[in-house]
Amino acid sequence: MIICVRLRDGAALPGLLDVARNLSPVVQALPPDTALIDVAGAERYFAQDAAGLASVLRVRALAYAGAECALGVAASPLLARMAARTAAYGATVTVADDPREPAAFLAPKPVGALPGVGAATARTLRAYGLGTVGKAAGVPLATLQRLLGVRTGREVYEKAHGIDRTTVAPDAGTQSIAAERAFAHDELDHETHRRALLSAAGELGVRLRGSDRACRSLTLVVRYADGSATVRTRTLSEASAHSPALTAVAYRMLDALGLQRARVRAFSLRAEALVEADLVTHQLTFDPADDRSRRLEETADRVRARFGPSAIGPGALAA
Repeated sequence: MIICVRLRDGAALPGLLDVARNLSPVVQALPPDTALIDVAGAERYFAQDAAGLASVLRVRALAYAGAECALGVAASPLLARMAARTAAYGATVTVADDPREPAAFLAPKPVGALPGVGAATARTLRAYGLGTVGKAAGVPLATLQRLLGVRTGREVYEKAHGIDRTTVAPDAGTQSIAAERAFAHDELDHETHRRALLSAAGELGVRLRGSDRACRSLTLVVRYADGSATVRTRTLSEASAHSPALTAVAYRMLDALGLQRARVRAFSLRAEALVEADLVTHQLTFDPADDRSRRLEETADRVRARFGPSAIGPGALAA
């Protein structure tokens, strides 16, 4: 069984991970505010079921890490994550390991609640009267593939039926760095969205260069006013810690979502598949603008090292 923990405050994630590893070694961080714990071995060791271990974890997280959390318990990461989204802070929602339980749990949920189903895909499904997971699960795979494409149609079909091929990857969180930008109110303005991503990508670049690392992929998490989220991951053409390159990839993911007038509550941008900077090769472009940008970045990093992280930044964020 899998426990998913959703924190009220993402800053408490490192403390939560320490607490979780005292129950099970199979812990995966999903920055900025979520963790997955596979408790199959812990159930036998502590002679408690997963729901009991979730209660222990909730109390310990609050006592030792000051972390208030909502928990989901289920047989797969997909169901556990959805259960945690349903749970109130301080409570646990359990999806029993029974053949009929996942279908009953999923059926009334909006299709946009399925992890990885974005706003555009959800709009398409709603346009054909498939606005809930139960309705999407009730149509043949071939129909979903005609509506959404072969790959996306299969993903939606499997998730709507509770099929999850992922596992909890221990210590995956140590191979990523995340930056979150939350808005004071649900934000509609597209330019404000882009400014938030510019700031987050800049922070990731500074942190990567400061630790002599680069990333091979970026993950964008968009959290909406209704509590749902969209997650998108894109692999970079080459590993990089160059802030403009990270920003360009983040912008492309944002534009591909077609959010239009979506009410966005927060963005999280995560640099993943980290590698040592010494192992990175940069494809020469013979572009003087690119060379100048990288030289300016090196100078800006020296200024930050001397005068602090806020001493210098993009002009677009000065207003």
